[in-house]
Amino acid sequence: MSVSSMGAFSNFMESMRYLFADIIGEQDDRPAFLPENLPEAVVPVASEAIHLLTEYQGTPYARVYVYRLRRFIGKPGVDAAMLGEIARLMAIRMAYEDPIRIAQQKLIELATDPDTPRANDIRKFRLDELVDVLPAVVAEPILGLLDWLGWTHKRVSVHFNNKSWFGILRLRMESSLRRWRRYSIRYGKERLWVERWLHMVDRALTKQPAAAREIIETATMVQGYSSEYRHGLADWHAIIDGLAKPTFDGALNLPDLAGAIREARAAAMPDPRQAALKRKIAEIRARTLGGGAEAAAE
Repeated sequence: MSVSSMGAFSNFMESMRYLFADIIGEQDDRPAFLPENLPEAVVPVASEAIHLLTEYQGTPYARVYVYRLRRFIGKPGVDAAMLGEIARLMAIRMAYEDPIRIAQQKLIELATDPDTPRANDIRKFRLDELVDVLPAVVAEPILGLLDWLGWTHKRVSVHFNNKSWFGILRLRMESSLRRWRRYSIRYGKERLWVERWLHMVDRALTKQPAAAREIIETATMVQGYSSEYRHGLADWHAIIDGLAKPTFDGALNLPDLAGAIREARAAAMPDPRQAALKRKIAEIRARTLGGGAEAAAE
């Protein structure tokens, strides 16, 4: 095994160790530091991300970010600009927006600027989306009950109110749920999604380097909460499962994967049925298969 391969394997195993510690809730308050050999141009992005994620979920979570990032430092085909974009988008996705985070942000605004205009910010969530932030052992029976009642998709208004002492107390109570976030259903889903996104970036660098930047940018499809989040996530999986993964697996001959992803993303609409996106993916796949048939006939 070459020195570079041994280094990459070591980085991967260290990343897995920290991910496993995060999953089982290992207590470790050592601060997160910038990884070695990080390009100078990426330092500001990674530094800001470490600060954000420490604030979001604590130092162990920020270290998970650092070790995920280390997997791409010095990797063939990854220049400073690409690494910076991975660092930026991974931080945004790891600090995903949920009711706990919204409450955190409201309190941070008050702490950093006491003169911030007071307001009652009303957000719409589905009931299952609210339950997903609870520890799975609590959430799962509640979700079962909501499903039995037919209320899973029922939308409710949640007030994030900093206009009164009671509203601020409620924000503090909601923000304090941060300590339980890593045991929640949503946290598990997000952890798996980030790992799959990074895995697809890694496969692109190996199988089709020209598509790597486009795969990285697909992270912007998944953002926000409620309908925006669900639609974006569903569209992301449709594109990855319909175009990227079969190309990497050798099941689909798609020489210009980057162009195909851009084309599919342009067709994505805020439609829960994904009608336009599914048509476009089917069209791209048919066009590819048709091209292969023509080549064989020649």
